Amino acid sequence: MSLLNRGPDQAPPASRESVVTLRRVVSGLLVLASLVTTVVLHVRHPDALVTMLPASDMRDLHVDFDTFWHSAVALVAGEDIYDTPAKLTNLNPPLLTALLVPFAWLDALTAYRVFMVLTLVLVAGSALAVARELRLSRTATALALVAVLASSPLHGTLVLGQIYPLLLVGLVAGWIAERRGRPVLAAALYGVTVALKPSLAPILLLLAVQRRWVPLQAGIASAVVATLAGVLVAGPSSAIEWLKIAFSEPVPDTVDNASLPGLAVRFGVPSVFGMLAGLAVLVGTLVWIGRNRDRIDPAGTAPWAVLAAGLLFSPIAWHNYLMLLFPGALALVPLGLGALTAAGLALAVIPVSWNADWPPHGVEAAMGRSLYCAILVGYWAVLLSSSVRSAAEERVASPS
Repeated sequence: MSLLNRGPDQAPPASRESVVTLRRVVSGLLVLASLVTTVVLHVRHPDALVTMLPASDMRDLHVDFDTFWHSAVALVAGEDIYDTPAKLTNLNPPLLTALLVPFAWLDALTAYRVFMVLTLVLVAGSALAVARELRLSRTATALALVAVLASSPLHGTLVLGQIYPLLLVGLVAGWIAERRGRPVLAAALYGVTVALKPSLAPILLLLAVQRRWVPLQAGIASAVVATLAGVLVAGPSSAIEWLKIAFSEPVPDTVDNASLPGLAVRFGVPSVFGMLAGLAVLVGTLVWIGRNRDRIDPAGTAPWAVLAAGLLFSPIAWHNYLMLLFPGALALVPLGLGALTAAGLALAVIPVSWNADWPPHGVEAAMGRSLYCAILVGYWAVLLSSSVRSAAEERVASPS
């Protein structure tokens, strides 16, 4: 475990104060660098994502929601939900289209604007629910909410009309249920979330390595039932078509693909090597948690660490996925790691215009364009190293 990421009571007494000081200094520098970078980028590129929200261009700006809307319209009309006039291919399972059917009764632009408001409500509500569960102070809650609302992942999600807020709600609901002593309900909520976005399936593997068999069965069962429900509504052929699309989608070389396969492609390395590296990270994370399962709190940062590892392994992990890890960052505050929370949330504020000033080719450009991958790796490392109970917590958790 990194000395920088240890809780204050885990460091040797002689170095405890220096560890805390070092952590605060490094975190403070990261916060300052992030805010300065953000301001400079907004000055250099005033056409920030948030300025695009009022635009009516569904095909090129709000393109993800346009894809989902066309699939919902096709479902209502009894047509193929994966063969629509949308610009992009729908990469999501049929369950998502079934959930978005109510939007098919509105025109595309109106539906998008309603969904945008719903997105803000879900994200803000999730952040407040996490803060309340962690019993954060009003000041900490307000600062966290401001950071989340100012984050680049949220802005990108709003402009494109992505489904991450739905996933965030499912993950937060499951995590809160776990904290309140309802592991089966937590696993079931995780399972439904996985059915919506199968790339999040590693969170169920956390239950396996901790040998929590009943919750694991509940999680798998809920994922299967939810998936089959979506297939039943959209038709069996939709499942086959989705599987074909999911396995044929290439790894994109874009600045906001933060996964290790995306990093490999960015440097001109075959994506398979990036996937192997990501698999090593994921398996190593699960093995380490399994070996320390008696000291790992399933209601702490462990689920978020596994999610981060899964995103590093995934062929596509857009920068906007970072939104799903914000609850884990907030969970660091009660552990005495509030400085790291501030640094993590500040880094997420850096806008995607970061890519605009880099040349398209060259090693230096590839390194600069890998910022979001580095941020994701940082989240994973901090969340994983913070998932082990401290000595004090173990004494409280152990029977007297």
